Amino acid sequence: MTEAKALEIPFWLKVTMTIKEAAAYSNIGINKIEELLKQPKCDFVLYVGNKKLVKRKEFEKYISKTVEI
Repeated sequence: MTEAKALEIPFWLKVTMTIKEAAAYSNIGINKIEELLKQPKCDFVLYVGNKKLVKRKEFEKYISKTVEI
């Protein structure tokens, strides 16, 4: 097994996800997630330099409380 394969973690175990992972996890489009992350009061965005990550637990809470996106 290669080292890269050994470090792969399933989405549901990660603390943060990339936008692509969040889109696959939630079945919400990449563009819509990027739009949500740009909102001033978005509590599930984490900035790492210029990179935006999605906080999984906060994202799940947002989805569970939201009726329409």
